Amino acid sequence: MISILLATYNWPQALKLCLQSLETQTDRDFEIIIADDGSTSSTKDLIDTFKAQSSLPITHLWQEDQGFRKAKILNQAIENAKGDYLVFLDGDCIVQPDFVAQHRALSQKGFLVTGSRVLLNEQLTRELTDSDSWNYKAFQSHLLRYRFAGQINKYWPLKIKLGDGHWRIYKKFVWRRIKGCNMACWKADAQAIGGFDETMTGWGHEDADFVFRLQHNHIKRKSGSWATEVLHLFHKIHDQSNAAENARRVREKILAKAL
Repeated sequence: MISILLATYNWPQALKLCLQSLETQTDRDFEIIIADDGSTSSTKDLIDTFKAQSSLPITHLWQEDQGFRKAKILNQAIENAKGDYLVFLDGDCIVQPDFVAQHRALSQKGFLVTGSRVLLNEQLTRELTDSDSWNYKAFQSHLLRYRFAGQINKYWPLKIKLGDGHWRIYKKFVWRRIKGCNMACWKADAQAIGGFDETMTGWGHEDADFVFRLQHNHIKRKSGSWATEVLHLFHKIHDQSNAAENARRVREKILAKAL
């Protein structure tokens, strides 16, 4: 079974769309564990309502809001996961109906997968979050119009899906295209490196650190592009005051391992 570890914080309108898109998956052999970094009761109310209407197994993990502590709540989600394969997703992302199926197809022992995203602009995000429900077929029917209007930054990866192959494998660690909103690995591999580094607080680079330590532990990285794209809703940039320090710490680890 696959465990979807879904990180969220105080944006129930986006989380609703994310959960609705997960409800439409063609591959339904998965559970959802919501890793909530201190949202208010409106998020809990939404989750409770969705759980009552869905046949999917859903667990809601919550921690007190003490600033950006995504690493800590994700580690709790890892430990609570019943699946042996973990897919990390953010609650401000909408997935395609074959999202779980594509991640399962790319899963391979000894590998992690870093997926990609399609960015939505502010106007399209507002239209979607103001709507009552998610309808992928309706969204897909307007892809060309969205692209020509600059409302999405990619078109072809949503129309063409490519299979597995050696071209997906990274030869070494690179920062490029590591997005914590869409990546996957085996639970045993995540546990072997102690999960995410909880000393990295504040927004930024906890995902790159996680990927680097997995690769240093002999796990190869595979690209999930042209297969697993998620629709990333527009939002204002988070407080990045800790981003430079977090990046410096990751670079120090990389340099230390290279010596």
